[in-house]
Amino acid sequence: MKAPGELSPEELSATCPLNLFDFQSTAELPPLTETIGQDRATDAIEFGIDISSEGYNIFALGPAGAGKTTIIHQFLKRKASSRPIPNDWCYTYSFDQPDRPRALPLPAGRGCIFRDDMRELIAKLQTDMVRAFESDHYQQRKKDIVREIQERQSAAFAQLEEYLDELRFALIRTPAGLAIAPMMDGKPLSAEEYSTLDAKTREEFEAHRGDLENQMEKTMRQVREQDKVTRAKIDRLDHELAQFVVGGHLQELRDKYADCESVIRYLKDVEEDIVQNTSYFVTSPEQPQPTSPPMAMPSPSERTPLARYEVNLLVDHCHSKGAPVVVETNPTYHNLIGRIEHQVEFGAMITHFTMIKAGALHRANGGYLVVEAKRLLSNPLAWDALKRALSNGEMRIEEMGEAYRPIASATLEPEPIPLDVKVILIGDPYLYYFLYDLDEDFRELFKVKADFESQMERNEKSIRNYALFIGERCRQEGLRHFDLTGVARVVEYGSRLVEDQDKLSTRFADIADIVRESAYWATRSDHKLVTANDVQRALDERTRRSNRVEENMLEATQRGFLFVDTTGRVIGQVNGLSILSVGDYEFGKPSRITATTFKGKAGLVHIDREVKMTGPIHDKGALILTGYIGGKYAQENALALSASIVFEQAYEGVEGDSASSTELYAFLSSLSEVPIKQGIAVTGSVDQHGEIQPVGGITRKIEGFFDVCKAKGLTGEQGVIIPAPNVKNLMLREDIVNAVGSGRFHIYPVRTVDEGISILTNCEAGELQENGTYPEGSINYLVGQKLEQLGEKPRKRTEEDADEEASADGEQQCSDC
Repeated sequence: MKAPGELSPEELSATCPLNLFDFQSTAELPPLTETIGQDRATDAIEFGIDISSEGYNIFALGPAGAGKTTIIHQFLKRKASSRPIPNDWCYTYSFDQPDRPRALPLPAGRGCIFRDDMRELIAKLQTDMVRAFESDHYQQRKKDIVREIQERQSAAFAQLEEYLDELRFALIRTPAGLAIAPMMDGKPLSAEEYSTLDAKTREEFEAHRGDLENQMEKTMRQVREQDKVTRAKIDRLDHELAQFVVGGHLQELRDKYADCESVIRYLKDVEEDIVQNTSYFVTSPEQPQPTSPPMAMPSPSERTPLARYEVNLLVDHCHSKGAPVVVETNPTYHNLIGRIEHQVEFGAMITHFTMIKAGALHRANGGYLVVEAKRLLSNPLAWDALKRALSNGEMRIEEMGEAYRPIASATLEPEPIPLDVKVILIGDPYLYYFLYDLDEDFRELFKVKADFESQMERNEKSIRNYALFIGERCRQEGLRHFDLTGVARVVEYGSRLVEDQDKLSTRFADIADIVRESAYWATRSDHKLVTANDVQRALDERTRRSNRVEENMLEATQRGFLFVDTTGRVIGQVNGLSILSVGDYEFGKPSRITATTFKGKAGLVHIDREVKMTGPIHDKGALILTGYIGGKYAQENALALSASIVFEQAYEGVEGDSASSTELYAFLSSLSEVPIKQGIAVTGSVDQHGEIQPVGGITRKIEGFFDVCKAKGLTGEQGVIIPAPNVKNLMLREDIVNAVGSGRFHIYPVRTVDEGISILTNCEAGELQENGTYPEGSINYLVGQKLEQLGEKPRKRTEEDADEEASADGEQQCSDC
């Protein structure tokens, strides 16, 4: 028979009615087209995406496994498909500043076309320029120019020689160049022959030397001027020819890219550079190709002359549909901002504008970038680089740590590219609030918070969405579909994850895992559809893979190494319940809590607290006990006692206040000297007025104590006292529900300390009467009496006192105890 206040089996869990479903298998369900249970987050994301003001980037926060990345990516894909495709971006050679490559935007899909067009242009010019410069027409015009100047030079030298001849001098050619030598008998004199002449003859020759040298210098100056004129004419001829050859090809490109002003400007610069540097395409004796000394290092921009006309296609949207959505899984500095690659040549690091590579920001420009916040912050300088790009509205590719180098090194400085991107950071709530409190830039740059829920209301709509989700997973991953019972069991598991009969978990990563595992066991059992038994098998197998520590502790309890009594009555001793976490597995663990009271003035001492094995929340609960005892029993007289409370066999530390009511029951039992039932465990925190407050992990705590009782033998008198507000948090295992239904186990919800102590002792707690006392024989009466005795001054004890105390104890003891 159910005791008053005891919970019925129907209150211990929330089963999913099968009549809610209008299908027999998830294969009959339509595809899932909406995000489940995240209306607040999706509304925030939609707001952040649609608003065009600066700084409205998004931080998506929520628990792990809530599907933040998947939901955001799917949501963004739908949004991005309706947005325009952004520009392609290229880097080209800067003819004015070779170390500052020029950024060139082109309409989406035309960047690769322009790159190929430039390659084709250079290939054609290499052929056409050679053909043009080797043509008969060009060679004849060039010969005419050379012949004309040669004739003029010959005439100048003939005039010089005629002048020299009149003065008996000759113009001779030596390895050092032209020189003047005296003549005798029509022959130039050697130095030895000249030295044999008499002094008078030598004086005659020397008298004309100054005029002759001046005349010769004048002639040579005329020849050099004529050489300059010749080279200028040849250059002009080359430029005209190159202009003719290049102009035709470039005109085609100008017509093709007439709508791209930046391309037109670039083509103009290309034309001018090619005309000025025809030697890059044609090598001739008169115009040798520039070369570096054998061991000289070429500058990065001049490694190959024709490479300057290449186009470095940085961002290509040739195959894009809609705005880009980029999920960067490794957000290092270079992966975000881009990088300038180098190669080693002769021991030196050499680079070139074609070695500039795009980062995630470049690929996401004009669309959306999704980054995991924790990984971003763990990469040096990446967070600062992202903030700088968002604040400045441009992407500047720089060497990592350039500002921190003691010596600046020469490298490329690519022109910055304008940035228009929505960044979505994904992280946990702690990281969001940490950044919000400590980083002022974060507040200005990430103004939209998309807060993902860990749970949602359990109603017909959400239950059907669970079924749709299961069907979608089965279709996408080729799993066996679920029948009605299998879907219902997964729904119940969703409520168990959040420990709430009225809620369902939105951690769909966990739900997807149990769907996969259930389908596996259904396949092993050769079931056409996944049933409730398959889902339960998956849950049991998952527990078995993780509960080794729990089973070891249960065995230690059975063998008597861990002291937990489940029968009998003991004064000042209660079974408390706690939660232990071992990685991804949590389980309930009963612990013996004892209390002793004696004369003294030390007050209520928590031994675990004194040795610093407790946390601040537990310490707060311990101080609340002192407030409750003083407020209830010390209104007239000050408390004068010593008491100690301890978690027996606790070696891992104690935290939390869920055992504060348990500690209080042990203390009251010790004071009243009324024994407590060891078959009933307790959980729940207490306030200073004796109200029992809800706690977490209620389901696993009950299951942990039930397993101990079952191992030692169920007597029908065992059970657990829980806070009444926690009733809706119960999602107990089926075996516990059955045990309660058959009267072999009991769950007692209580709202006050008095209700709990009455269940534990079978004695009335006693309510305060009008005269300010408690009913004689009640727990509160006995506690008050003991506190008065502890507060009395000690006097010499007599045999008459002992007889009176024994008589009084017999009268005051509760008859049920």
